[in-house]
Amino acid sequence: MTDTTTLITNLRTLLELTSTEIQIAEFRTTQARTEAVHEELSKNAANARERAAIIEATIRDLGGSPSILGPIVGRAAATVKALTEQAEPFAEALLGDLALEHVLVDRARYLKTLAVAGGNTQVRDLADSLIEAHSATVTWLTTVLAEDALGGPAALRRTPVQAAAGAAVKLANLPGVLAGRAIDRVLRTVRATRPVVDDALAKGGHAGEVAAKTLTASRDAALSAAEKISRREGAEDIADALHTLRGSTCVLEAGELPITNYDELNVNEAVAAVKELDEPADIREIIAYEEVHKDRQRVVSAAQSRLSSIAAEIVGIS
Repeated sequence: MTDTTTLITNLRTLLELTSTEIQIAEFRTTQARTEAVHEELSKNAANARERAAIIEATIRDLGGSPSILGPIVGRAAATVKALTEQAEPFAEALLGDLALEHVLVDRARYLKTLAVAGGNTQVRDLADSLIEAHSATVTWLTTVLAEDALGGPAALRRTPVQAAAGAAVKLANLPGVLAGRAIDRVLRTVRATRPVVDDALAKGGHAGEVAAKTLTASRDAALSAAEKISRREGAEDIADALHTLRGSTCVLEAGELPITNYDELNVNEAVAAVKELDEPADIREIIAYEEVHKDRQRVVSAAQSRLSSIAAEIVGIS
């Protein structure tokens, strides 16, 4: 037989972990790509708060008292995680979220076993509800990670620092990608943008704004030229990599999009066309272009849903 002290101890641990989960869920709402995702994440945070309240009530029903420090420790852990993950690539932050949810699932299963051994149906039913809730979150996070691996994310945006971290990783890997006859000409094209940017920075006054616009324009032109040169030189691998980079940073022109005459499509036509896409890279290009040029939420949501279904299929989630 399991005594109530063991049950209370494990419930307190679950309460602390749930407090961390709440704070993380609330932080993730700021990264929602669409209103639908924002609502889903807000609901997740609200559900987590409800679970925390039920856990606290159960502890009291067993004759114990919730630890005052538990929720504080949980919030502190979430704050530290939110700060430290800013220096990590986006996937690493999500893997941390997924690890927490796995711990919560395993803790809930252990709690259920204790409850069954002790004949406590109240705690057993609570454990069942926790297992179901956290398993669903594991599935969702697994899908979002798959989206990121496919070049997303679709559901969540990177923070600016995470985007920079991800770009740094890509730049670090660039020397291994760039190879063949086109490398010298590609690099010369990219390097040629540097004097333009330096000149803009030196002008002062509106230098920040001018430099940003100049940098963006110069980068876009350099990437486009580098892709053309690579294809002309027969370096298709490099050209494809550059095209993917241009698509993810919304440098593509409308005529380069995977949907013909995209700019002429209304919302319903664009949504229907997006649902026919099968390549994750094509879907990413549409999302990036749409957010910058048109920002039609229905189209972005449709693209997000399409990428999610592909990601779920790849990782075996039905």
